[in-house]
Amino acid sequence: MLLVEKARKDFGKVRAVAEVSFSIADGTTFGLLGPNGAGKTTTMRMILGILTPDGGTITWNGAHVDARTRRIFGYLPEERGLYGKMRVRDHIAYFGRLRGITEPEISRRTAGWIERLALQGYEDRPCAELSKGNQQKVQVACAAVHRPELLILDEPFSGLDPVNAEMLLAVLGDLRRGGTTLVLSSHEMWQLERLCTDFCIVAEGRNLAAGTLADLRRGWPVHRVRITPGTAPVLQVLEAIDGARQVERDDRCVTFDLPPATDGSALLRSLVAVESIAAFEPVEPSLRDLYLRIIESSHR
Repeated sequence: MLLVEKARKDFGKVRAVAEVSFSIADGTTFGLLGPNGAGKTTTMRMILGILTPDGGTITWNGAHVDARTRRIFGYLPEERGLYGKMRVRDHIAYFGRLRGITEPEISRRTAGWIERLALQGYEDRPCAELSKGNQQKVQVACAAVHRPELLILDEPFSGLDPVNAEMLLAVLGDLRRGGTTLVLSSHEMWQLERLCTDFCIVAEGRNLAAGTLADLRRGWPVHRVRITPGTAPVLQVLEAIDGARQVERDDRCVTFDLPPATDGSALLRSLVAVESIAAFEPVEPSLRDLYLRIIESSHR
């Protein structure tokens, strides 16, 4: 287990992380969310031992992170960190050797990652000649080639088109099923929602909310419904409800947030009285919805 307790980090007079706490069980896929400047990257680097906390504690399986522990961790930084003149194949193998993997195993693993990330045809090219997306895939291979117990990925989908983003989601799913504990930070909420089991939302270096998606949804203050059709008679019924708010509307349907005390059965009867209703569907808030509400609430 990774345990972060009241971690704090200052850079001169700037407090980057004020007090962040969370725990990540073995094999968990954990999403660390927050706006720019929230302290996410600083927290990740404290976990990895790149930065030393100025307060609080960070432990892995009950022990403080040291040089030996760091060898079983993997890290994908947000910034590009490739040696431009080094060939793709050599780059992946080099990072594997830094982790103590020797031949013939390192060649086998390197070839496996080149195939898994669809880098065939690029393996003998210098990294500087690759597109941003392919450079990102090389960095993923370098971060994971030693089969880390804990893999931290900072904006892993940066530069990836939708096809390659799907590929990376599948790769991370394979790593999770293989027992790797994953910590991800990304502004691509739908990808985190698909992949992660637990979340922590931070802002201004402090925890705002933590838990599973179900835990976060329990704090959602309204009922959301999607109704088809979204015609004028339907809108009149919904807009007459005190506290109701239209969220989305397209050619087919309308989505509204309603007060928690709204009687769904009575509402449906009112709608059927004015219009033939094809669908009346409760909608769970997405991770993006929850994130925006939590961040907005912190500014009030």
